[in-house]
Amino acid sequence: MAVKTLDDLLGEGVKGRRVLVRADLNVPLDGQKITDDGRVRAALPSVRALSEAGARVIVTAHLGRPKGAPDPAFSLRPVADRLGELLGTEVSLAGDVVGEQAKAAVAALGDGGVVLLENVRFDARETSKSEAERGELARELAALTGDDGAFVSDGFGVVHRKQASVYDVARTLPAYAGGLVLAELEVLRTLTGDPERPYAVVLGGSKVSDKLAVIEALLPKVDRLLVGGGMCFTFLAAQGHGVGSSLLESDMVETCKRLLAEAGDKLVLPVDVVVADAFAADADTRTVPATGIEDGWMGLDIGPETVAAFGAAVRDARTLFWNGPMGVFEMAPFAEGTRGVATAIAESQAFSVVGGGDSAAAVRLLGLPEDGFSHISTGGGASLEYLEGKELPGVAVLSEER
Repeated sequence: MAVKTLDDLLGEGVKGRRVLVRADLNVPLDGQKITDDGRVRAALPSVRALSEAGARVIVTAHLGRPKGAPDPAFSLRPVADRLGELLGTEVSLAGDVVGEQAKAAVAALGDGGVVLLENVRFDARETSKSEAERGELARELAALTGDDGAFVSDGFGVVHRKQASVYDVARTLPAYAGGLVLAELEVLRTLTGDPERPYAVVLGGSKVSDKLAVIEALLPKVDRLLVGGGMCFTFLAAQGHGVGSSLLESDMVETCKRLLAEAGDKLVLPVDVVVADAFAADADTRTVPATGIEDGWMGLDIGPETVAAFGAAVRDARTLFWNGPMGVFEMAPFAEGTRGVATAIAESQAFSVVGGGDSAAAVRLLGLPEDGFSHISTGGGASLEYLEGKELPGVAVLSEER
């Protein structure tokens, strides 16, 4: 069965109908201030299209990891305000997920109106392992839409989760794929199909264990796999080098030895690193060979020679996938590795995909031109699971027979 799309729904006519949209609005906050509104902006096209067509739009989303109960620190209030600013209209925030306040807010919607339900993870059923519990919440969400309601799945960052507002509600209401989800899947199919070569992948972040499955899936398919970030130190340890106080996953050293043996010259590690005597922006720093990290020092970024080497590999590529920063880019002394590699990717002629999460945040935080990349994903974990070859439950459910 083919997946129905938002365009199909708009073609059916939505004026006066209530449409539930699952968006990914899990933005970083500093107190009540959004520090990167990229995911809010990514949600705009679908919400705007429905609103302009006269739908009564009910948006559901999560923020952070509250423990299944209301927590003011994780309220979607700042998100509702920002979404309203970007849409140019008021977006009301319901005071609860599916309770009396949500029902009242939905009842007050006029044609073209938009309401954001409070953080769906304030309801423990959202992430429950019990299909019955998730199904109950899904039915309550569906009930908010009334007799002729519909569901649009447009939160790509959560489609790898079997959760009530992602998976179960799509089995309860007529379900459609939003434009963002479709665009993300098209890009990922390009990476996993027959990509133009050379095909280079840049992986960073802190832990090898987080990226092991994607490394194993991609190694046979890529021409170069460039490894930076905290995860590189476990690979360096696997080569027999000391890594000082750098992040090290001791239980992954043997796995890294195997990967290095299998990869040959495909897997490229840093040749120099920026080390510090403390994990702090004002720490003493120096640049040393990657093979010469002394005790008491920790690697917090790749060095300039590595930036040049990675940059050369990136500029030669015709297809690029980048996931994970090269260092602790949030601190100025350790941002240049990520900036340098990201700039090389942006300046390349390749089809380039930024794999969401911290990489997408780094592009915006470091002030890099977003239009320098072919695609900036909103879903780090979902992107990686797709590249690993895993089925994404929130996508698979859209094509189920009902």
